[in-house]
Amino acid sequence: MVRVNWTDEAKICLKNIHDYITLDNPTAAKNVVKKIREKAQILKLYPEIGGIYQDVDRKDVRVIYYTHFRIAYLIINSQRIDIVGVFHGAMEFKNYIKID
Repeated sequence: MVRVNWTDEAKICLKNIHDYITLDNPTAAKNVVKKIREKAQILKLYPEIGGIYQDVDRKDVRVIYYTHFRIAYLIINSQRIDIVGVFHGAMEFKNYIKID
């Protein structure tokens, strides 16, 4: 089974999502973040389930979706995946994603 690692950038994304939703509904904010984290757990069993992110010239950068959020991840190796960010569907996340 693959280990799913949340990068510092991805954790900041989740905090920003939480803080934004909290302005209107603190309970919903908590639930959305929880559901995003749960959705990412599918990668433990199916690491290549996400679509290849076309805006970079790499096949190891992929994206899965939870409602209107995109969960971007990098396949490090057969044992580890890094979540590199979570972005609202309206965002051009290539401006925010950090991949070495």
